[in-house]
Amino acid sequence: MRRRTILGTGAGGVAALGLTLLAGWWQVDGPGAPDAAGDPLPLPLTAMAFDLVDHEGRPVGPETLVGRPTLLFFGFTWCPDVCPTTLADISGWLDDLGDEARDMNVVLVSVDSERDTPEVLAEYVGYFHPAIRGWTGPPREVSRALDGFRARAEKVPSGDGDYTMNHTAGVFLFDAAGRFVSVIDYHEPREFAVPKIRRALRRNTEGQT
Repeated sequence: MRRRTILGTGAGGVAALGLTLLAGWWQVDGPGAPDAAGDPLPLPLTAMAFDLVDHEGRPVGPETLVGRPTLLFFGFTWCPDVCPTTLADISGWLDDLGDEARDMNVVLVSVDSERDTPEVLAEYVGYFHPAIRGWTGPPREVSRALDGFRARAEKVPSGDGDYTMNHTAGVFLFDAAGRFVSVIDYHEPREFAVPKIRRALRRNTEGQT
């Protein structure tokens, strides 16, 4: 009897692990990834058009980002693992960069307009590096932002009548002129991520070369 219980528990754990790995694959290496084979590159920020608000209620858009290098990530506050892990990673990158990152834009754009009000985002980003800003807005404007970044988000109902959001998990990196530099992958080691950011910063300090 005990053996049967252990085997049943083990099978449940394997099933749960399988679902977790499937969700991670969708967001990182599967259809939810920003750099899947054949995907177009993000537009320059100067070619995008969307109207959102930040976590302090101020109007923001792509023009807000031009003039400083930018790290931008799509996520949502109810995200169980990918989003807090990524924001913790970003906080670590910013700590490593120190004063070098002082003039960067660092933004989380929520893909969950229904739940992520500016007030909710303000509390959420407060748990991470103080440079990180939260942006939100109506679904139509979030969709326009996703289109410009060539990113994806999808509302997925859960079994309890609630829902979650599948979304592109990479961090988008732009230089000060608003040109796309690179995507930093969800599982990319810090020793690779930080040099990518420094490359964008050098574009800013070396005459946009």
